[in-house]
Amino acid sequence: MDGVDFLEVWMSSSSLAIMGLAMKLLDVALQSPGEQKHSKEPSSLQCMHLAVVACGDRLEETLIMLKSALLFSNRRLCFHIFAEDSLKPEFGKKLKEWPSSYTKKFEYNIYPITFSVGNAQEWKKLFKPCAAQRLFLPVILKDVDSLLYVDTDVLFLRPIDDIWHILAEFNSTQLAAMAPEHEIPKIGWYSRFARHPYYGTTGVNSGVMLMNLTRIRNTQFKNSMIPSGLTWEEMLYPLYQKYKNYITWGDQDLLNIIFYFNPECLYVFPCQWNYRPDHCMYGSNCKGAEEEGVSILHGNRGVYHDDKQPTFKALYEVIRDFPFEDNLFQSLYYPLQSKFLDTVHTLCGRIPQVFLKQIEKTMKKVYENRVIVYLGANHRY
Repeated sequence: MDGVDFLEVWMSSSSLAIMGLAMKLLDVALQSPGEQKHSKEPSSLQCMHLAVVACGDRLEETLIMLKSALLFSNRRLCFHIFAEDSLKPEFGKKLKEWPSSYTKKFEYNIYPITFSVGNAQEWKKLFKPCAAQRLFLPVILKDVDSLLYVDTDVLFLRPIDDIWHILAEFNSTQLAAMAPEHEIPKIGWYSRFARHPYYGTTGVNSGVMLMNLTRIRNTQFKNSMIPSGLTWEEMLYPLYQKYKNYITWGDQDLLNIIFYFNPECLYVFPCQWNYRPDHCMYGSNCKGAEEEGVSILHGNRGVYHDDKQPTFKALYEVIRDFPFEDNLFQSLYYPLQSKFLDTVHTLCGRIPQVFLKQIEKTMKKVYENRVIVYLGANHRY
């Protein structure tokens, strides 16, 4: 069965079931529009911290990432946005424009780009502008215990709550979690080209990084510079100085070097939590996504903004264009299915179920929860 046939079957069977559920829920909402708008405010629950670094032209991309996080999350979110001075007013303005039904689900802080050790200009120029800021999160966010860092080109296709739960799976030595850079060593970048130490057989990708900051601040890290351990902050600049002529991917390479010497500190989560074009453009090679669907989409290589990977671009544009308070099925899921019909001639577009599976599950849960809240509020049993 080719991509077109599979997507038509997917839309005609799975979607009909969803449509039935959606229509029932729309009927419920229409019967009492005043009482079905919001569930209880989750302010009493612990905040899930999400950090991102934005420089240059990444304003819109960052806002779409934050929007995707907010659409599906269950618990309250705390956004930590590190931005160039020119972008800071725009972030504040745009976030305040979001509807109150969503703004009450999160709080945010906007920080300047700062580096506590070494030469700031060197750090700013390392790989992409300001990307090295992520290395300094444990130093700057001293009052935050744990957080999820993501690149600006990430989209959440299921609640952040689900990856946040991975923190509880850390053993006594693990303090960060990342996904492999590649699944197949013979076509992986690190396994073929790296001139420096890297984690495991294919290295790790730092675009989605879960961190226990308290553990990072309290750990003495083994290293290749001195026999004794160094704290995270003590290690960063000497490590950069030692390897700067050998690294290609900047701060990600430095993280790979750190966890090469401290492998017991890293938890490796599967590829569906950091799904990139590499997982489908050379043939499907992320088994976890095939089985469970993509959980977090990482549109690196600029694929949201060109026509090289239209499946990734379709997801970005549908989430970008979704009006916050519209019906998720009508204004997000169905337009996405329609756009996917135009991508089935591409390698990534031939496996639409990989991209649709988690979104479908997530939307079912969203609507089921709203029905429960509605029925409970109106005592309909």
